[in-house]
Amino acid sequence: MSFKIVEQATPRLNRSELAVPGSNEKLFPKALDSAADVVFLDLEDAVAPDDKPQARKNIIKTLGAQDWSKKTVSVRINGLDTHFMYRDVVDVVEQAGGSLDLIMIPKVGTAADVYAVDMLVTQVEDAVGLDKRIGFELIIETALGMQNVHEISAASPRIESLHFGVADYAASTRARTTNIGGANPDYAMLTDADEAGGRDSHWGDMWHYAIACMVVAARANGLRPVDGPFGDFSDADGYRAAARRAAVLGCEGKWAIHPSQIGLANEEFSPSDAEVEKAKRVLAAMEQAQAEGKGAVALDGRLIDIASIRQAENLVRKAEQIGTA
Repeated sequence: MSFKIVEQATPRLNRSELAVPGSNEKLFPKALDSAADVVFLDLEDAVAPDDKPQARKNIIKTLGAQDWSKKTVSVRINGLDTHFMYRDVVDVVEQAGGSLDLIMIPKVGTAADVYAVDMLVTQVEDAVGLDKRIGFELIIETALGMQNVHEISAASPRIESLHFGVADYAASTRARTTNIGGANPDYAMLTDADEAGGRDSHWGDMWHYAIACMVVAARANGLRPVDGPFGDFSDADGYRAAARRAAVLGCEGKWAIHPSQIGLANEEFSPSDAEVEKAKRVLAAMEQAQAEGKGAVALDGRLIDIASIRQAENLVRKAEQIGTA
């Protein structure tokens, strides 16, 4: 291990993150009662410009009137390039900061963007005497943000997670797609022709590079990487497939833009009983090996070593976190 110790962000379950428009008050109680690990109340893309001031008032009202203490709650503010952002921060933190866990910052392009919001939030917290520090969630959803993702990840101790905003990222990179996430039949490889001249087409994951870059930047700075939205909420199988790919790469969770996606995310980002049991067997085998002065040992015909301990500990720790939620 490096001499540099990576400080881990506040530990939170982040398997599912439910998006709720701030302009639709009827959805607030349903979100509060849902099984989502995190709920973000949206002031940005899901709210029309004329509705933003009222949406802000709606969010302040629900944070003050309802008990959100058993749910991790975030507010997605408007971008720094809009005149809505400063009022989002000032009004929400001044009037409801005590009920807020996180602020989600969209379209982060540089570390300076994070610094700017951090300065504003700090001033408001100090002015109203808030004891609890509000954390940050950052959406990486532009080419600029992906280029600077490593500097962005280290921009503030408030940062807890990075999220991949696939739709705006596609627009920013001018990707040839109009889908929100998912596969694209044009992103495929052809096999060589067989004896009859036939060739198979194998679809690829056009978002692999972007998510992998985000995961590395997040983990190198002790943050949670979270995959973003999957637009076709009628396609449960497609959502599951996207969630599994993200989980394999190291993401801790995925957005749910519809309540039907919450359970899918919670399931796909939770270790199975079989995985947890195997992890416990790995830990037991390595404990015995170390007692015998060995650095590695075979289990079920496979080599396990010190690195295996860290992998197994991660699984067991996640299972314990879910069990106490």
